[in-house]
Amino acid sequence: MNYLVYILTNEYRTTLYIGVTNNIQRRLDQHHFDSQNAKKSFAGKYNCIYLVYYEVYDNPETAIAREKEIKKWRREKKNDLISGFNPSWKTLNNEVF
Repeated sequence: MNYLVYILTNEYRTTLYIGVTNNIQRRLDQHHFDSQNAKKSFAGKYNCIYLVYYEVYDNPETAIAREKEIKKWRREKKNDLISGFNPSWKTLNNEVF
């Protein structure tokens, strides 16, 4: 089983959401649902539904540790991480299905 650390953003690329999952398709659907309906979650409130970055791990503990590490970073360092992986910050939602 694969575990993904992923970063979502909103339409204007102003807010970042960092998460970890073992089913990216299901998780993206949940974020999309939250943004349209409940808006109770962070990602839903800020409409973070656009996948711009991900890393794949075979171990959940490693993925969780990486998620926590990235969450502690300053915004500039997160931006650099995304830009190194996805220079134009294009939406990758369809690439992970």
